[in-house]
Formats: sequence, structure tokens, C-alpha cells
Amino acid sequence: MSYLAIFKRVIPFFLTFAAGLLIASIFVPITAPNFNGFQNRRSHKMREYRQLRVEVEQLRAEKCRMKRELEELRRINAEQAPNWDTVPAFDLPVPPPAPPSVPRVVR
Repeated sequence: MSYLAIFKRVIPFFLTFAAGLLIASIFVPITAPNFNGFQNRRSHKMREYRQLRVEVEQLRAEKCRMKRELEELRRINAEQAPNWDTVPAFDLPVPPPAPPSVPRVVR
């Protein structure tokens, strides 16, 4: 195979490749990828995970505290509630009057 035949096949390939890179560079930056961002994202996720874990523990502690407080308030209210067995029964001598009737509108 002659050098001219190789030249005729290789040059159009490289010209087409260069044109493709030129057009692609308009839409997408053609640079080497930056892999340092993955490490920053990983440390950010770990920091966020730790922060959420601390927050969950605080919420659990607050929930337990509020449960104890609620039980204490229920106990206090139960002690202070009136005993209805000791309240004397009373009878009304006359039943209360019936409510007045609503006037009708005649058309």
C-alpha cells in the first residue's frame, strides 16, 4: 500500500475529528476531569451524616424528657382531680324552662 493511500485515509479522519472537537467545545468544555470534587463531596456527606446523627440523638433525648414530663403532669392531674363519689348529688326542684319557639316567616 502506498503512502498516498494511507495519507488519503488518515487526513480526512483527523480533519473530521478536529471539526467534531471544535463543535463539541462550543457546548461542553473540553478539559481534563477534576477528581478532587469527589473527595470534597465525600467529606461533606460524612460531615452532614455526623451532624444528622447528633441531631437525632438530641431529638431522642428531648422525646424522652417530654415523655417523663407528660407522665409527671398526668400523675399530678390524677392526684388533683376531684373524686366524683364524694360530690353530693343535687336535685333541681323544677326542670328548666323549654327554649322559646322560633317565629315562622310567612310568605
